[in-house]
Amino acid sequence: MHEPTAPRDALLIVEDEPKIARLVADYLEGSGFSTHAIAHGDEVLPWLKEHMEHEGAPALVLLDLMLPGTDGLTLCREIRQRWPGLAVIMLTARVEEVDRLLGLELGADDYICKPFSPREVVARVKAVLRRSQAAPASGEAPLGALTLDDEGWRALADGNDLGLTAVEYQLLKVMMQSPGRIFSRDQLMDRMYRDHRIVSERTVDSHVKKLRRKIADVWPEREIIRSVYGVGYKYQPEA
Repeated sequence: MHEPTAPRDALLIVEDEPKIARLVADYLEGSGFSTHAIAHGDEVLPWLKEHMEHEGAPALVLLDLMLPGTDGLTLCREIRQRWPGLAVIMLTARVEEVDRLLGLELGADDYICKPFSPREVVARVKAVLRRSQAAPASGEAPLGALTLDDEGWRALADGNDLGLTAVEYQLLKVMMQSPGRIFSRDQLMDRMYRDHRIVSERTVDSHVKKLRRKIADVWPEREIIRSVYGVGYKYQPEA
């Protein structure tokens, strides 16, 4: 017997390949979710506009990158602007697009590369929903929370402004968008310096060191930016 899901555990699948859409829907419905599938990019925003204010509105969108009509990147940007609380997982067969999917300008919650296991999709969906549904609806951060203010370029730890520079803020935001994901120094440099200037790997290490110091001023016992020897860094909120 499947555990009952909450009323908002409805998912929108945007995928133009019917077999993939049906397979993913079957696994998600088998895990207790309800699903609705759309195959054409131009139909997504009108459907969301009609359903987002009603009971049973989707809590998450599984969004394919390559779609007929409006493409996935454009849709992700529009969803972020109109419904910032709606979680988005991008589906892509183009590995070279991954950096853009999780870049600062789009902010997808996660991405899955094709071909994928339907069980992996279910696991990723559950993980993203746990994170998004755990966020306080009132806008007040719980004790131990690290929140980002994009308009003011501020990071707040328990409500305390960390006083980050623009580069430190970008660095933290990139890692926070994918908790547990390991970023190489090259990947972080690409995001920190959008003009593709040439900098050394030590520059990244220096920014991480300063970022850690500022976080430690508020949380001396927590290590949420972790080093992965020989690889890079990751954001680990459970630390």
